[in-house]
Amino acid sequence: MAAPSAEGVRGDSFFLWSAIAMALVIVAGFSLQLAMGRSSFAASPPLVHAHAIVFMGWVAIYVAQNALVARGSIALHRRLGWIAAGWIVAMCVLGCAVTLAMVREARTPFFFTPLQFLILDPVSIFSFAGLSVAAIVLRRQTDWHRRLHFCGMAILMGPAYGRLLPLPLLIPWAYEATFAAVMIFPVIGVIADLRRTGRVHPAWGWGIGTIVLVTLLLVESLSQSSIGVVLYQAATAGSPGAAVAPLAFPPFPPLAPHP
Repeated sequence: MAAPSAEGVRGDSFFLWSAIAMALVIVAGFSLQLAMGRSSFAASPPLVHAHAIVFMGWVAIYVAQNALVARGSIALHRRLGWIAAGWIVAMCVLGCAVTLAMVREARTPFFFTPLQFLILDPVSIFSFAGLSVAAIVLRRQTDWHRRLHFCGMAILMGPAYGRLLPLPLLIPWAYEATFAAVMIFPVIGVIADLRRTGRVHPAWGWGIGTIVLVTLLLVESLSQSSIGVVLYQAATAGSPGAAVAPLAFPPFPPLAPHP
């Protein structure tokens, strides 16, 4: 990430408080699952722990980077930015590994079809990575840089929204509902630009366009196509997931008995 330009203090403040708000939504989503007993640290395999640490680490990096810009600590901001660039690689590897493991073990969330889950997680991760790399390339153009990072961060909020929304009640539109929630912060960014400058920065068009074209339309088309089915068969060959219908929603989990 790069130093701020002429956007000024108001722009710095907006991106900092937005980063904090995004982080709070993510923490709320995952904390809710723990509080309700739907997940636990003890029940998760080491791969999932590594995935969680790395992805939550990115949330901390994103907030820290915006805080460093807001306080004018540009040298430290730049050094941390190069660490963040390497962090993205680890996120892509672990994100895809966890998705593949869950699909092969037939443990996909029951409000997504197994094929949809296999497609949407890697596509979302690489969309985030693409926007983040573009932001790094344009690090000297702060107006582009910070908005592209903002849109990339918005994509990563999908799993948190999925834990806050009543997705079981939204089948078969659970993914579309999650996508609509992901769009909340980018739309807020557009509105903030209009209020602050009277125009919409073109970076929002590229960021939002990537979210719509890749994380929505590509996922929707692949998850309903014969190509997607072939990918699913290749990914699950020789595993319990191979016996699961890729285009059928898994059964609801059994209700926990009352104490």
